[in-house]
Amino acid sequence: MTKKASGHGRYAVQHTKTELQIEIDTGSGFCFGVTTAIKKAEEELADGKTLYCLGDIVHNGMEVERLHANGLVTINHDDLRRLHNVKVLLRAHGEPPETYEIARRNDIQIIDATCPVVLALQSRIKRQFVNNPEAQIVIFGKNGHAEVLGLVGQTRSEAIVIEKVDDVKRLDFDRDIYLYSQTTKSLDEFHRVIDYIQSHISPQATFRSFDTICRQVANRMPNIASFAAKHDLILFVSGRKSSNGKVLFNECCSINPNSHQIEKAEEIDMDWINGVHTIGICGATSTPKWLMEECRDYILSHVKGK
Repeated sequence: MTKKASGHGRYAVQHTKTELQIEIDTGSGFCFGVTTAIKKAEEELADGKTLYCLGDIVHNGMEVERLHANGLVTINHDDLRRLHNVKVLLRAHGEPPETYEIARRNDIQIIDATCPVVLALQSRIKRQFVNNPEAQIVIFGKNGHAEVLGLVGQTRSEAIVIEKVDDVKRLDFDRDIYLYSQTTKSLDEFHRVIDYIQSHISPQATFRSFDTICRQVANRMPNIASFAAKHDLILFVSGRKSSNGKVLFNECCSINPNSHQIEKAEEIDMDWINGVHTIGICGATSTPKWLMEECRDYILSHVKGK
């Protein structure tokens, strides 16, 4: 007999003479930007018309498959250049100015689902570039990431992207530096980058840093650490392409070494359950709640089937 504890997403089932507790982290799941993008896609698809999306709408293969089944067509930038008179959704990560120009030329209707936090960051970087084009605009982020490409595009591709503290050595410390961050990067790493620049910048140069990390994402770090500490086993459900997922999963592992990253329920190895009394299921800002619930139900069905 399976029972659910009220209001906490906890499930219990009899497991080898002991009760196995499974809890889904209520703080995990889609962030505001992803939720809005998916809602816009679903509203457009409800009309039964073809909707294109520039890149995967979210870094989660299972959710992408679900929306593809409903008619969403994922395209790349080369495809965009060939399309005319269609609707294209821009996902939460944002796009560089060039994308909007292509859409204008090709009579493409843009459904803009860029996250408001990302849009604000794009505007800040563009203003800084226009006001002081001689300065080094530095973005702490992942090279090639969709959001970072959109940010770099605000500077005519002149911004410098650094992925880790070691990359900071490439900067010219005799010139002004304005530092920004991809919205989903680690706050601790960002502060290490700041410390390094502050200790090396020339007295004649200006250094300004802007904490542009999304708090909805940053606040998940302490929350997920607390969640990981509560359980014998952690199942972190996330697409392996998710930058945010990598950061949060690493945090889980640092707190609870018995943590496993999975993309779907079928990747769960039931041997992981042996000797375990409590399981915590959590995920990234790109992980749908329904997928975490599927993982819980997969475990419950296998345990009850024994």
